[in-house]
Amino acid sequence: MSYNQNTSVSREASDSSRLRIIVASMVGTTIEFFDFYIYATAAVSVFPLLFFTQGDASAALLASMATFGVAFVARPIGSVLFGHFGDRIGRKATLVGSLLLMGLATFMIGLLPGYNQIGLFAPMLLTILRFCQGLGLGGEWSGAALLALENAKPGKRAQAAMWPQLGAPFGFILANGFFLLLTIHFNYDSKTATLTDPFLVWGWRTPFLLSIVMVIFGLYVRLKLHETPVFARAIARGEKLKTPLTQIFRHHLKTLTIGTFIMVATYGLFYLMTTWVLSYAIGSPSLGFLGIGYREFLVLQIISVLCFAGFIPVSGLLADRFGRRKFLLIVTFLIILFGFSFNLFISPDVIGTGANANKTIMLLFLSTGMTLMGLTFGPMSALLPELFPTNIRYTGSGVSYNLASILGAALTPFVAAWLVKNHGPGSVGFYLAALGTMTFIALWLSKETRDRDLDTMSDLATSGIESTSP
Repeated sequence: MSYNQNTSVSREASDSSRLRIIVASMVGTTIEFFDFYIYATAAVSVFPLLFFTQGDASAALLASMATFGVAFVARPIGSVLFGHFGDRIGRKATLVGSLLLMGLATFMIGLLPGYNQIGLFAPMLLTILRFCQGLGLGGEWSGAALLALENAKPGKRAQAAMWPQLGAPFGFILANGFFLLLTIHFNYDSKTATLTDPFLVWGWRTPFLLSIVMVIFGLYVRLKLHETPVFARAIARGEKLKTPLTQIFRHHLKTLTIGTFIMVATYGLFYLMTTWVLSYAIGSPSLGFLGIGYREFLVLQIISVLCFAGFIPVSGLLADRFGRRKFLLIVTFLIILFGFSFNLFISPDVIGTGANANKTIMLLFLSTGMTLMGLTFGPMSALLPELFPTNIRYTGSGVSYNLASILGAALTPFVAAWLVKNHGPGSVGFYLAALGTMTFIALWLSKETRDRDLDTMSDLATSGIESTSP
């Protein structure tokens, strides 16, 4: 069932309101991803020392990576929870709730005592708060994407929806830049650190605690927004569903599956280029790692993330011009080829270890991966929501996006750490190529969504419309 986009109970956004929407969607996702990434960085450099002190260093790292993955189990739950309300009460109110949950969980991580203070309660509480972070981010992404997409000008939806995508690299740069400044200030060296080092005693807590200031600003910006006109029209037409998730599994399971696998390679690529490669780069050469200094590597990583940010706008422009499907098939093929090249870049025999490690080769490796990340991530905020009708769009796009996080991200740092220990870095690249193959097949089976009308309701879902809808 399709409706004329000029049918209106809510006027279309003006240029000034679109600018406000861009700021609100980008600022919100930047804060959410900042909160998410400071945990990811600490999971490699801090938490194995403070929260998982039993056993050898490799076991502590694997335990820390496991708690890192807990958030990815929580994210689909968050997408269901927040998606339900996002499709029933609106995009704006739901986005406020997701930001608040993420912000409070992050702040409380900064207050946690370590294993030496409270024993097993330390990793248990850390895991619970990481789960809450996942719930918040699970509801954030799709809401921010819809906020931008459903206010976009015709023919420029991918360019409009790419703005919240910039929150990922911006949040990463802020989080890792913050940690870099702290390590410089405290003269922290991960290779010689002890538990009495001021950075490990209290310095690492600073970004977690100060994130609450960013959350307050984000809430202020979002509370000033109006509901999207597309959602307002759907409500006026009486299309609100009692249980959006039920309708998705009953009538749109194939679409949900395709959307999930479309995102798998993107997730795998990103968390290999950030979380796993950090542990591999700064780990001890005696364990098969590279032994690059933590501070040195953070500089390289932050530089490479500029490629991620720079190619997101490029991808939005190209996806609007050539279509989402065709463009992403090409990018995904390049990701598969990149996976096959890992040994050529980061094998210890090629790049060297410790002080002799070739930083130029590492920067080229990181920048190549991050360029591909920008190209694949940018159009997702248009493509995934466009797959679903208005009255299940928040839930459908959010569940697809976050189910993919389990397949492509939750286990990726853990599996990659195991692979590199037992089979070398080339095997990690083959793992990425396998994820890329899944995404390529899903894209091949999908249909182009560039010209799809956003003002749609599935005819199959009419039985689920709430009887009290106007």
